[in-house]
Amino acid sequence: MSNSHQTSHTGSDGSAEGPQSGTSSPAMPSSGESSAYQFIELPFFAALHSSLAVAGQLSPGDMAAIREAGFSSVINNRPDGEGGPSQPSHSDIKAAADAVGLHYVYQPVISSQMTMDDVHRFHEHLEALPKPVLAFCRTGTRCTRLFQAR
Repeated sequence: MSNSHQTSHTGSDGSAEGPQSGTSSPAMPSSGESSAYQFIELPFFAALHSSLAVAGQLSPGDMAAIREAGFSSVINNRPDGEGGPSQPSHSDIKAAADAVGLHYVYQPVISSQMTMDDVHRFHEHLEALPKPVLAFCRTGTRCTRLFQAR
Protein backbone atom coordinates (compact mmCIF):
# COMPACT_ATOMS: atom_id res chain seq x y z
CA MET A 1 0.00 0.00 0.00
CA SER A 2 1.43 3.42 -0.85
CA ASN A 3 2.13 5.96 1.87
CA SER A 4 -0.49 8.30 0.43
CA HIS A 5 -3.17 5.93 1.70
CA GLN A 6 -1.82 5.48 5.21
CA THR A 7 -3.88 8.05 7.11
CA SER A 8 -4.02 6.41 10.51
CA HIS A 9 -4.37 8.84 13.39
CA THR A 10 -4.42 8.06 17.08
CA GLY A 11 -5.30 10.20 20.05
CA SER A 12 -2.97 10.88 22.94
CA ASP A 13 -4.45 7.92 24.81
CA GLY A 14 -3.78 5.57 21.85
CA SER A 15 -7.40 5.42 20.75
CA ALA A 16 -8.37 5.89 17.13
CA GLU A 17 -9.63 9.26 16.02
CA GLY A 18 -12.21 9.85 13.32
CA PRO A 19 -11.54 10.59 9.67
CA GLN A 20 -9.38 13.59 8.93
CA SER A 21 -10.31 16.27 6.44
CA GLY A 22 -9.12 15.62 2.93
CA THR A 23 -10.15 11.97 2.85
CA SER A 24 -12.85 10.69 0.54
CA SER A 25 -14.80 9.20 3.47
CA PRO A 26 -18.31 10.51 4.17
CA ALA A 27 -18.49 13.43 6.57
CA MET A 28 -19.53 13.07 10.17
CA PRO A 29 -23.10 14.15 10.87
CA SER A 30 -23.48 17.78 11.92
CA SER A 31 -24.27 18.54 15.53
CA GLY A 32 -27.97 18.75 14.65
CA GLU A 33 -28.04 15.23 13.21
CA SER A 34 -28.19 12.14 15.35
CA SER A 35 -26.44 8.88 14.56
CA ALA A 36 -28.39 5.68 14.18
CA TYR A 37 -26.61 4.16 17.19
CA GLN A 38 -25.90 5.08 20.78
CA PHE A 39 -22.54 5.43 22.49
CA ILE A 40 -21.60 2.14 24.14
CA GLU A 41 -18.97 1.43 26.78
CA LEU A 42 -16.51 -0.68 24.80
CA PRO A 43 -12.72 -0.54 24.68
CA PHE A 44 -11.51 2.23 22.33
CA PHE A 45 -15.05 2.96 21.06
CA ALA A 46 -15.04 5.76 18.45
CA ALA A 47 -17.75 7.07 16.14
CA LEU A 48 -16.35 7.54 12.61
CA HIS A 49 -19.60 8.24 10.78
CA SER A 50 -23.33 8.16 11.43
CA SER A 51 -23.37 4.59 10.10
CA LEU A 52 -19.98 3.35 11.40
CA ALA A 53 -18.18 3.09 14.71
CA VAL A 54 -15.06 1.17 15.69
CA ALA A 55 -13.93 -0.52 18.88
CA GLY A 56 -11.18 -2.63 20.35
CA GLN A 57 -11.43 -6.38 20.93
CA LEU A 58 -14.97 -7.56 21.57
CA SER A 59 -16.19 -10.72 23.24
CA PRO A 60 -19.25 -12.87 22.62
CA GLY A 61 -20.79 -11.32 25.74
CA ASP A 62 -20.70 -7.86 24.14
CA MET A 63 -23.03 -8.75 21.26
CA ALA A 64 -26.35 -8.19 23.08
CA ALA A 65 -25.29 -4.71 24.28
CA ILE A 66 -24.09 -3.86 20.76
CA ARG A 67 -27.49 -4.82 19.35
CA GLU A 68 -29.28 -2.85 22.09
CA ALA A 69 -27.16 0.21 21.21
CA GLY A 70 -28.72 0.13 17.74
CA PHE A 71 -26.08 -1.62 15.65
CA SER A 72 -27.21 -4.00 12.91
CA SER A 73 -23.85 -5.43 11.80
CA VAL A 74 -20.38 -6.25 13.10
CA ILE A 75 -17.14 -6.54 11.11
CA ASN A 76 -14.27 -8.38 12.80
CA ASN A 77 -10.89 -7.28 11.39
CA ARG A 78 -8.75 -9.10 13.96
CA PRO A 79 -7.22 -12.43 12.92
CA ASP A 80 -7.93 -15.35 15.24
CA GLY A 81 -5.08 -15.99 17.66
CA GLU A 82 -3.45 -12.57 17.19
CA GLY A 83 -3.92 -11.84 20.91
CA GLY A 84 -3.01 -15.31 22.11
CA PRO A 85 -5.23 -18.01 23.61
CA SER A 86 -7.34 -15.57 25.65
CA GLN A 87 -8.68 -13.86 22.49
CA PRO A 88 -12.20 -15.08 21.65
CA SER A 89 -12.44 -16.92 18.32
CA HIS A 90 -14.36 -15.37 15.47
CA SER A 91 -16.65 -18.41 15.40
CA ASP A 92 -17.65 -17.84 19.06
CA ILE A 93 -18.27 -14.14 18.39
CA LYS A 94 -20.26 -14.98 15.25
CA ALA A 95 -22.44 -17.44 17.19
CA ALA A 96 -23.21 -14.76 19.79
CA ALA A 97 -23.89 -12.16 17.07
CA ASP A 98 -26.24 -14.56 15.26
CA ALA A 99 -28.07 -15.27 18.52
CA VAL A 100 -29.02 -11.60 18.95
CA GLY A 101 -29.77 -10.90 15.29
CA LEU A 102 -26.58 -9.09 14.27
CA HIS A 103 -25.08 -9.57 10.81
CA TYR A 104 -21.44 -10.60 11.19
CA VAL A 105 -18.47 -10.52 8.81
CA TYR A 106 -15.02 -11.91 9.55
CA GLN A 107 -12.40 -10.03 7.51
CA PRO A 108 -9.06 -10.63 9.23
CA VAL A 109 -6.39 -8.05 8.35
CA ILE A 110 -2.81 -8.00 9.60
CA SER A 111 -1.94 -4.35 10.24
CA SER A 112 1.58 -4.51 8.85
CA GLN A 113 0.35 -6.31 5.72
CA MET A 114 -2.77 -4.23 4.91
CA THR A 115 -3.40 -3.88 1.17
CA MET A 116 -5.72 -1.83 -1.00
CA ASP A 117 -7.61 -5.10 -1.62
CA ASP A 118 -8.31 -5.19 2.14
CA VAL A 119 -9.53 -1.58 1.97
CA HIS A 120 -11.81 -2.26 -0.99
CA ARG A 121 -13.22 -5.41 0.63
CA PHE A 122 -13.93 -3.46 3.86
CA HIS A 123 -15.83 -0.81 1.90
CA GLU A 124 -17.75 -3.48 0.00
CA HIS A 125 -18.86 -4.88 3.36
CA LEU A 126 -19.84 -1.40 4.54
CA GLU A 127 -21.96 -0.90 1.42
CA ALA A 128 -23.65 -4.31 1.62
CA LEU A 129 -24.27 -4.73 5.36
CA PRO A 130 -27.31 -3.35 7.19
CA LYS A 131 -26.37 -0.18 9.06
CA PRO A 132 -25.15 0.97 11.42
CA VAL A 133 -21.98 -1.13 11.50
CA LEU A 134 -19.52 -1.65 14.36
CA ALA A 135 -16.06 -2.76 13.18
CA PHE A 136 -13.46 -4.01 15.63
CA CYS A 137 -9.85 -5.14 15.89
CA ARG A 138 -7.34 -4.91 18.76
CA THR A 139 -7.75 -1.16 19.35
CA GLY A 140 -9.97 0.08 16.50
CA THR A 141 -7.05 1.70 14.68
CA ARG A 142 -6.85 -0.95 11.94
CA CYS A 143 -10.59 -0.54 11.25
CA THR A 144 -10.16 3.23 11.16
CA ARG A 145 -7.31 2.89 8.65
CA LEU A 146 -9.43 0.62 6.47
CA PHE A 147 -12.22 3.21 6.51
CA GLN A 148 -9.98 6.21 5.83
CA ALA A 149 -7.68 4.70 3.20
CA ARG A 150 -10.19 4.64 0.37
